[in-house]
Amino acid sequence: MTKAELKEKALSLPLAPGVYLMQNQANEVIYVGKAKKLKNRVSQYFIESAAHTPKTRLMVSKVDHFDVIIAASEFEALVLECSLIKRYMPKYNILLKDDKGYPYLRLDLREAYPVMSLAPRVLEDGAKYYGPYGGRFLTQKLMDTLRLTFKLPGCGKQFPRDIGRERPCLNYQMGNCEGWCRGQPDQQEYQQRMQQIAALLSGSYKAVAAGLRERMLAASDALEFERAAQLRDRMNAIEALGQKQLVTAGRMADTDAVGYAQTEAKGCFAVLHYVDGNLVDKDYEILPLAEDPGEAVSALTKQYYLSRGAAPKQILLPMEMEDAQLFEELLFQNLQKRVHIRVPQRGDNTRLVELAMQNARQEAERITTREEKLRGSLELLRQMLKLEKQPRRMESYDISNISGTDIVASMVVFEDGRPLRSAYRHFKLEGLEDQDDYASMRQVLRRRFTHYLAGDKGFETAPDLLLIDGGVNHAQTVLRELRPMGIELPIFGMVKDDRHRTRALVTPEGEEIGISGKQSVFALIGTIQEETHRFAISYHRKLRSKRLKGSTLDRIPGIGDKRRGELLKRFKTVRAVGEASLQELQGVLPKDAAMSVYQYFHQEEGT
Repeated sequence: MTKAELKEKALSLPLAPGVYLMQNQANEVIYVGKAKKLKNRVSQYFIESAAHTPKTRLMVSKVDHFDVIIAASEFEALVLECSLIKRYMPKYNILLKDDKGYPYLRLDLREAYPVMSLAPRVLEDGAKYYGPYGGRFLTQKLMDTLRLTFKLPGCGKQFPRDIGRERPCLNYQMGNCEGWCRGQPDQQEYQQRMQQIAALLSGSYKAVAAGLRERMLAASDALEFERAAQLRDRMNAIEALGQKQLVTAGRMADTDAVGYAQTEAKGCFAVLHYVDGNLVDKDYEILPLAEDPGEAVSALTKQYYLSRGAAPKQILLPMEMEDAQLFEELLFQNLQKRVHIRVPQRGDNTRLVELAMQNARQEAERITTREEKLRGSLELLRQMLKLEKQPRRMESYDISNISGTDIVASMVVFEDGRPLRSAYRHFKLEGLEDQDDYASMRQVLRRRFTHYLAGDKGFETAPDLLLIDGGVNHAQTVLRELRPMGIELPIFGMVKDDRHRTRALVTPEGEEIGISGKQSVFALIGTIQEETHRFAISYHRKLRSKRLKGSTLDRIPGIGDKRRGELLKRFKTVRAVGEASLQELQGVLPKDAAMSVYQYFHQEEGT
């Protein structure tokens, strides 16, 4: 379908709640969304003036046709949307990729040698599932505790296949395992212990302990004191496990705090699990950048809890979820328990969310490489300045002078976000007697792009972005200079704050784009500004120092650059040259030249 046909179809939709499925030419579902009023929501995608994000524009460009499903209510539309996203995993929806979260402990007692394992959800496979528990860490800790208590294998061996193949490992030597790979104790004992674990996980730890007590007393009566001691130790461990560790590890979190943060290249969705106010576990997932963090938090939160079949009493979010009440109702329908979704504004719950945000930010920064940060900063800069392409090569210009003397300019080049020092250039300005920044900037840019048009080495590459030290007037000056030359480039002035840091970029038309709120762009532009200023100042100081040092000696007949250099190398300063004796000067210069220098500094004495 053409865009006009898509728009016409969208405008014919009813003002009713429902779900829409965007599809490409291959009939693949690439996006699923819900709407209170299908006509209003879907038609927005195909209106030219709509302020779509780049991701939305890209998605719309791939749409060949779409289908809608009308729902009886907005709640029914939410249920359907969640179901269809899970079914189709559309490319342009924000999706969780893994199954971390509230796990179950899986145990299949039909196997000859059952093995405990973590499972993200309950499957109808005949195995027994216990949980869900407070998080992966706690569930793994519970499983390890049970394994050590019952001295079960923690290696990767499979039984009965691996019985007798190798000698028992270190766990057997340390007393952490019975050494089942030896073939003893036998399979019946292994099954019995697994039955005890199943009873423990079902909450019957007292019955398990009572059974062990009976076996302990029977072993003692049969004078099997070593066996009785082993059963006694296991009974004591099970009682402690049931009374304390199992209760703690097996408890479902009563509060979850959700955090979301983005670097220049990565996003992170994090969930902190709390039991009685104590942090017990953390889940997180690294994701591609989201253009709307609020939409990301809403979509990911729904997927997180619906796919796991479990939720705490309270979910704390960092920002509002538009359909929070509907989602609470959906959780109640699925889990048969009331879950409250909150966006705390003050108090302890606010601190829990702040900590979740901090964890998300830390994980996102940890996983983001320096190269990704630079690319992300450049892409964000492109979007802020509304450039057609990412500014791979940026040139920045600054003027330096003191009271109109030794006027110089610097051209600093950044390529892919890094300084390209081999492309830096200095300009010693000519024909300017007074301090005139605008005239100076015109001359610099005229000279630079005259070299460019001529294809001169070092100037043959045009920049993607021009940054000028100064405000709107400086940007206008450069624009007026380049247009007659046929040069059309994005030009922005760097507007300073009271601490001499670039707070905004300004177009020749006077439109300011604030950058202080975007830390990565603020840092990048600040680095370019400081480097441009440093390069200009260093050249200005070099010229000024050379002029001051050489001015007196240059007035002496017979003293050129070479001899002046030899004098300064030997005597260090002009003053020391003037105080030197004729004999000392002749040690550096020929007799005639030495006499000229001596007479110049001793004219009054000679007179």
